[in-house]
Amino acid sequence: MNAILENTKIELPRDFTVRGAQPDDVESALELFNLWSQAVIQQDDITDAGAIRNEWVSPGFDPARDIRVIFSPDGKMVGYIEVWTTSKPPVHPWIWGRVHPDFSGLGIGSWLLQWAEERACMVLSDLPTDLHFAPRIGAHRPAVESKKLFEDFGYAQIRSSYNMRIDMKSAPPTPLWAGGITLRRFDPEKDTEAVYIADTESFRDHFGFVEPPFEEGLARFKHFMMGDGFDPNLWFLAMDGNEITGICLCRPKAYDDPEMGYVNILGVRRAWRKRGIGLALLQHAFGEFYRRGTRKVGLGVDAESLTGALRLYEKAGMRVHLAFDLYEKTIRPGREISVESLSE
Repeated sequence: MNAILENTKIELPRDFTVRGAQPDDVESALELFNLWSQAVIQQDDITDAGAIRNEWVSPGFDPARDIRVIFSPDGKMVGYIEVWTTSKPPVHPWIWGRVHPDFSGLGIGSWLLQWAEERACMVLSDLPTDLHFAPRIGAHRPAVESKKLFEDFGYAQIRSSYNMRIDMKSAPPTPLWAGGITLRRFDPEKDTEAVYIADTESFRDHFGFVEPPFEEGLARFKHFMMGDGFDPNLWFLAMDGNEITGICLCRPKAYDDPEMGYVNILGVRRAWRKRGIGLALLQHAFGEFYRRGTRKVGLGVDAESLTGALRLYEKAGMRVHLAFDLYEKTIRPGREISVESLSE
């Protein structure tokens, strides 16, 4: 491990306090997140406190155990970090944190990241000893101080992703569907498991994918995708007879902009790729948003997508709005079970 973690026990400034998160911390956390993001990327990180609450009550996550919040002597929340080990197996715990911009340079970020690594490493005893174990963390590209902290702790950049947007001045093109492909809306009573299976198959070619046990994965899918903000009329299924060939699962409002629609998931199953289905689904979603009066639509994409998704989105008229850089630190070398290439 890096010397900063091996040999130094980082201390908080005098009279600063720390504890696990509690339900009534949500609003303070939201304020902190946006103070940080306004300073770094000049926009809010998230505008919906309900989205934070939904994360804190998701399956397998415990805010008191998996989050640490730091308060200044006058009771202001000035630091936050969360550690996600809910994926099974949790070979790449996800770490995400924020420090109040007025309190940078005091060692708060270092304390938080040290705690987060220690929390992440608690799952090591539950993993087969031959597996590669490497927590991951990331930051928006302009967050120079954050990325310097990661590097000081021994993290290295491994990937980037983009937040992409389209601003529609006029109605998007009418989709062209491949022969035999039809479109229908999602039926929550009948389609949930089939859509989850299609989602899983579509993203087996996505960098970092680790397939979870079916029941656990389905439960998380329902919680995050069909909870707060869910609108089944914005879930579109491309069909070949009775087979789902592709899915486009949208939400009416993006987390960071209530005036922007958002494409949560766009995926096409392997057997139906290279037939224009992804583009047709995306154009149909754009058309539905336009019909509703929503002129901006966003989504996230791996900058080096193994399936060429970035080219698809650019073809559909989207542009890069923000870049996000992903970092990783190997705690224990070994066999990598997450997807890294299409040959796997």
